[in-house]
Amino acid sequence: MGIAPQEYRDRIEKVRGRMVETGLDALLVTDPCNLYYLIGYNAWSFYMPQCLYITADGELEFLAREMDALGAGDTSWLPDEHVHPYPEALVHRPDSHPYEWIAARLRELGITDLPGPTIGMELDEDFLTPRGYLALASALPECTLVDSHELVNWVRAVKSPAELELMRTAGTVTEHVVTTAIDALTSGRRQCDVVAEIQAAQAAGTPQIGGDYPAIVPLMATGKSAGTPHLTWSDKPLVHGETVVLELCGVHRRYHVPCARTVSLGTPGRDLARMADVVGEGIEAALGAVRPGVTAESVEAAWRTVLDRHGLAKASRIGYSIGIGYPPDWGEHTISLRPGDQTVLAEGMTFHLIVGMWMDGWGYDLSEAIGVTADGVERFTHLPQILTVKEA
Repeated sequence: MGIAPQEYRDRIEKVRGRMVETGLDALLVTDPCNLYYLIGYNAWSFYMPQCLYITADGELEFLAREMDALGAGDTSWLPDEHVHPYPEALVHRPDSHPYEWIAARLRELGITDLPGPTIGMELDEDFLTPRGYLALASALPECTLVDSHELVNWVRAVKSPAELELMRTAGTVTEHVVTTAIDALTSGRRQCDVVAEIQAAQAAGTPQIGGDYPAIVPLMATGKSAGTPHLTWSDKPLVHGETVVLELCGVHRRYHVPCARTVSLGTPGRDLARMADVVGEGIEAALGAVRPGVTAESVEAAWRTVLDRHGLAKASRIGYSIGIGYPPDWGEHTISLRPGDQTVLAEGMTFHLIVGMWMDGWGYDLSEAIGVTADGVERFTHLPQILTVKEA
C-alpha cells in the first residue's frame, strides 16, 4: 500500500492550517522526513542545502542542488516546473552560499510580497546550518524568520490508515532483522561479522517485503559496555558469559519500526535475570496504560510505579514518537513518554516504547514499537519480550 495523491493533499492542508494558527505567512521545510511526508522526495541529498517553500494558497516550490533536483522528478509528485535547481558552482564555497541563491529565487516567487512576511523555519533541524540560516536572513531582510517549532512533525504525529499499514509492514522486516541478529550471536565471533548480517537483513528485508537503510546504524553494546546506550560495534570477538544489548530497526518505504532486545551468551547472572523480570513487568504496565485520551506522562508513570515497587529508578524518558526516519535519528522530535509531557494520546499516534535499564557495567534493554488504537495499543512486532539465553 502506497500513499495516494489525496493523502498528500490532506497533509498539505493540515500543515497550512497549522501555519494559519501560528501566524506564519510561509514555511521553509528542510527536514528530509518532512520533505518525504509532503512531496515524497527521497534521496541522500539532505547534507546539502535544500528546502520546500509553502504558502497559504500558492504552489509548493522545491529548491535544491542541480544534480539533486533531478531526483524530485524520480521520487516526488511535484511537477518539474516547481523544482528549482541551484548551480553546482555554489557547492562548498567560502565566498558564497546556496541559500543566497535560494533567497533570490524566493524573492522572485514573491516571498517578500506576502503580508508580514513572517517565515517559519525548522531551526532545530539537523541539516539547516547556522551559516545557511544567516545567509538566508541576510539576503531577505524584509522577512522575519522564526522557529516553526516542529510544525510539520506535529502534523505527522497522527498516522493515517495507509501509514499504519506501512508501519505494520516495516514491523515484519524488524522481526526478520532481530531474529537474524539473535541467530548470528555466537561466542567467539567478531562483532562486525554479526553486524554485517544484520545490515544485510535490513537492506534485503524478506522475500515479500523490501527493506531499506535505517536512520540509525545497528547499536550493539557488549560486556561492560552493555550499561551504556547508543554504542556501536567493534571488531572484537563476542565473549561467552557476557551480555549483548541490541537496538535495531526494520524499515520499509522510510517508515521505521525499532526494537531492542537483550541476549545473554551463557547463563545470566542473578542481577540480570532479576532485571529482565522487572522490566518485563514494567513494559506490560506501560502498554496497559496506552489508550486515547491519556497523557504521555501517564504511560511513563505506570512504568515508574513498577520500578518504585522494586526499589529502582530511571531518569530518561521511556519512549518517543516514531514514523518516517532519515539519518541521524528515527524519532519525530515531538512527543516523549516522560514526566511533564502532557500531550494527550490520540488514535493513530505511534511510539517507540523503550524501557532500557543501564546500570554500572551492565544493562538490560527491551522495547516495543506501538500504535495507539481506538481502545488501547497495537504492537508492530510480535517477538518474545524475554532475555534470550544462548549457551553456545
